[in-house]
Amino acid sequence: MLIARIEALADRPVSLMEVCGTHTMAISQFGIRGLIPGAVTLLSGPGCPVCVTPLADIDRMIAIARLDGVTVATFGDMVRVPGSGGSLGRARADGADVRIVYSPLDALEIAAGAPDRQVVFAGVGFETTAPTIAATVAAARQRGIGNFTVYPAFKLVPPALQALLSGRQAKIDGFLLPGHVSAVIGLAPYRFIAELHRTPCAVAGFEPLDILAGIVSLLEQRRAGQALIANSYSRAVPEQGNPEARRLLDEVFLAADASWRAIGDIPGSGLAFRPGYGAFDASLRFPVSVPPAAEPEGCLCGRVMMGLAQPHQCGHFGKRCTPSDPVGPCMVSSEGVCAAWHKYGTPARER
Repeated sequence: MLIARIEALADRPVSLMEVCGTHTMAISQFGIRGLIPGAVTLLSGPGCPVCVTPLADIDRMIAIARLDGVTVATFGDMVRVPGSGGSLGRARADGADVRIVYSPLDALEIAAGAPDRQVVFAGVGFETTAPTIAATVAAARQRGIGNFTVYPAFKLVPPALQALLSGRQAKIDGFLLPGHVSAVIGLAPYRFIAELHRTPCAVAGFEPLDILAGIVSLLEQRRAGQALIANSYSRAVPEQGNPEARRLLDEVFLAADASWRAIGDIPGSGLAFRPGYGAFDASLRFPVSVPPAAEPEGCLCGRVMMGLAQPHQCGHFGKRCTPSDPVGPCMVSSEGVCAAWHKYGTPARER
């Protein structure tokens, strides 16, 4: 029924961008590109936090991990992200104390159990992850655990969408908005997309029917000449988001300018520690310097995440760049678009 509705609405070429890595993986896993008409092009935006973490931040985390008496704790996919001269995984193989954890609270417990070591948590993620890290930092202060810090490499989704639309490089006719992020921030932060840029939006869940329903909403808005922030995932996303999560974010962090890997600087798109929590900022406690680094020659990760290219158009894809030996970050993360295309195959229409 949803497919038939999409077929009826897809009477002209349209490009829709999903801005969540979980959407990206689900679209490939369930073959959604092959189910919908060829007039509908699905683009994958900068929705993978690991993919958009700059080379300089990766290099600094590696440098911190190599310091004596320091433990770096991180989520698993960050270990394999290539920096300019290796990865956290390579640093671990060389003897650095790099540990994979499942939550920032795990890192805090490592710090509590080893007061003679400095424990640094790699603070990578969007609005979904940042509140749990904020809560962990608040808990560390309450418990008086002074050997725990966070390297802040957070990113915020709405400013990135503003940058995509303001640049007008890619043709984007609608956004499938991320369900997880929207469950935290609500719908209001996206209103500028509809009001200023007249671009339809739909918050979508992650099951195939959720994604198809979001696509239907975007196509219906275009047919009606509307630009709304539709909530196609109301069972999980309240209009106001999660007030407690937002309170934690506001208590510990404030918005700051940030650099996105292979994309560039985006004003107000990151998070920095508020002055009262500066003692937990690993970038201040360990002010390591790293030389400037350039993206790998020929890597198209930046263009892919901006909707200007598809993974198979990169000369490295599936050849020099594979999940076991990645060149760019989009092949590393489980939410990276190149990893999704490699795992589930290049869509037939793109071959």
